[in-house]
Amino acid sequence: MSVNLRDYIASVPDFPEKGVTFRDISPLMADGVAYAQATDEIAAYAKKLGVEMIVGPEARGFIVGCPVAYKMGIGFAPARKKGKLPRPTVSASYGLEYGQSTLYLHQDAIKPGQRVLVTDDLLATGGTIAATIELVEALGGIVVGTAFLIELKDLKGRDKIKNYDMLALMDF
Repeated sequence: MSVNLRDYIASVPDFPEKGVTFRDISPLMADGVAYAQATDEIAAYAKKLGVEMIVGPEARGFIVGCPVAYKMGIGFAPARKKGKLPRPTVSASYGLEYGQSTLYLHQDAIKPGQRVLVTDDLLATGGTIAATIELVEALGGIVVGTAFLIELKDLKGRDKIKNYDMLALMDF
């Protein structure tokens, strides 16, 4: 699926031309066919890598990773903010443009040696993805790849995950 994000958004009826935030993937998600094609492509990539578990940071990772995991018949584990987490966790911090944040993952979410795909809606600066990879590896998982709907190339998130196989369906 090689979709140019600008062209795709321009094709959405009544989508505002000014003030479009390219971090907003709702135009893609609003089109069930495009979204299904995107998750099918990520699932095919994950199968090729022999993925056994999918992990995604926060809600954005969930909207990509959960449907892919469902299509493959495997588990999905969210790396998330602290909130109310019912079981013991591991944590990893990452920098934001306005400070620090931390992600948490249940200690029993990943089995040692398990082959993991890290997913998210987009790759921007790479902070949440790097923290998610750190969590998976702290639990003994093997990150065999990363997958994104959109990569914002100017933000250089790829630099933080350069040692990992990567699939980005669209770039801007």
